[in-house]
Amino acid sequence: MSMINWKEEAAGIAEELKEIRKTIHRHPEIGNREYKTSALVEEYLQELGIKTRRVLGTAIIGELAGSKDGPVVALRADMDALPVQERTGCDFSSEVPGMMHACGHDVHTTALLGAAKLLALHKEDLPGTVRFFFQPDEEGDGGAQRMIREGCMENVSAVFGAHVDPTIPAGQIGIRYGKFYAASDSMDVFVHGKSAHGATRELGIDAIEASCKMIPELLKLPEILLPEKSALSIGAIRAGTVRNIVADYAEFHGIIRTLGRDSRQKLLDALKEKLTRISDEAGTRIELVLNQPGSGIVNTDPETKLCEKTAVSLLGKDHIVMIKEPKMISEDFGFFVEECGAGCFYHIGAESPYPLHSDHFLPAEEGLEVGAALHAAIAMEYLKERENQEL
Repeated sequence: MSMINWKEEAAGIAEELKEIRKTIHRHPEIGNREYKTSALVEEYLQELGIKTRRVLGTAIIGELAGSKDGPVVALRADMDALPVQERTGCDFSSEVPGMMHACGHDVHTTALLGAAKLLALHKEDLPGTVRFFFQPDEEGDGGAQRMIREGCMENVSAVFGAHVDPTIPAGQIGIRYGKFYAASDSMDVFVHGKSAHGATRELGIDAIEASCKMIPELLKLPEILLPEKSALSIGAIRAGTVRNIVADYAEFHGIIRTLGRDSRQKLLDALKEKLTRISDEAGTRIELVLNQPGSGIVNTDPETKLCEKTAVSLLGKDHIVMIKEPKMISEDFGFFVEECGAGCFYHIGAESPYPLHSDHFLPAEEGLEVGAALHAAIAMEYLKERENQEL
């Protein structure tokens, strides 16, 4: 392990990080409009001598090249806030009506800036390059895939990131191997039939009746098909105009959550088959629109082991929580892992009685130091391990 005392060095910049976090928290910005946040990030990185590139309007990619040639390792933080009116009562509450950092992205961004500073101080020790991703729009349609299309993952060997966790005590880290977050697919189904008078319904094709046959069949699929936890929900349905006319059109909308690429594909294939079969039997025509804003996260074992080992060295074994169950929430960080085939997402203790997205959620500030130190340590350890493997 590296002889650098990352924990001590992070403590040395703790007050600076707290002030940065307060500034970001006071000025929350919705996805793709993180103008103040990205300007702060860009200026801070440039002052550290880290090269920056701006893409997608508000995404910032920083690059710190070490003294030796080597692989590229990436660290990622998301920057966007949520349309929630803050009610934490803290002295640095949001100054933007109806907007707050209710998911801890202010901590994510600040911790990664702290890691950038620590790593810049040890640039001569880096046997490779660290690339920093400050991502927009994680809460919306997802910015990860668009950043990838802009070339942020070029030559990246592994990627690491983190999220605050209100269920983990401050100063601790949560680690999980393998399947961690669920993939999220939005589903829109449009059913086209043929209208007729209610007195002669045999002359029509009832879009409502067809939809009512489709929905319960779809809702059964996760339990029938998959041995692991998954979810398919229908949250909205619209159809018909008046009581005595057979509806010629119906639509329903839902969300699908699956763990891992194979489970996702299996469920989507079955869903398409069910819809097609029932529609054909009913004589309707259907349109199915699927969108995947969240890829889900499957941590790769070597990178997760490195994270666990580094966290134990940094904080002590009693400060590491092994997360037993995968989360059904979604995160687009998984797209980065899928792109390079290696990576790990871990949790930073936030110690809050309130859940993510609550108007009272306020992550403990200890996460700033812990996150900065662990990000920096993981990047350095990854590069040094790769260097040793090549000797």
